[in-house]
Amino acid sequence: KVFLFDVPLSNLDAKLRVQMRTEISKLHNKLNRQKIDKQTMGQSKEILKAIEMANIVCNTNMTVILEGKSGTGKELIAHAIHELSPRHNKPFVPVHCASFQENLLESELFGHEQGAFTSAIHQRKGKFEIADKGTLFLDEIGELSPLLQVKLLRVVEEKSIKPLGSAQEIKIDVRIISAT
Repeated sequence: KVFLFDVPLSNLDAKLRVQMRTEISKLHNKLNRQKIDKQTMGQSKEILKAIEMANIVCNTNMTVILEGKSGTGKELIAHAIHELSPRHNKPFVPVHCASFQENLLESELFGHEQGAFTSAIHQRKGKFEIADKGTLFLDEIGELSPLLQVKLLRVVEEKSIKPLGSAQEIKIDVRIISAT
């Protein structure tokens, strides 16, 4: 049972009961999201240092780059940083940069207008726009071409994107976590 000032929750009116349950649920979720669980991630010296750093940056809007060998849990750390951040209730959008051809990756990241290229039969939002207010995880960012890296830098600096075939910039608010 949950008591509010020694009054059973069941004695409150229905609207207040719903509000109280919602607030209690929010507090419970917040307590469960306080820190990355070391038991889940591991106990090695390197993992503990990575968890320590992740717990520091999770409450910031800093752009983060994770380095490590393939299969070491970089996406797991990125997702944990997102879940512990103020952006946790917004999208976490992972993109594996090495799995796209360069021309397709640009469309995937920034979106495109109908008719921007031969097979663009519909307008399409890019991953940046989909991740607006949330986190975009760019895995294998080292595989990006120098030209795409320059475009990505502009997005980071200007906080806006320009879909392929569009003359209009779109303002975005995305936290970027990348891995290589």
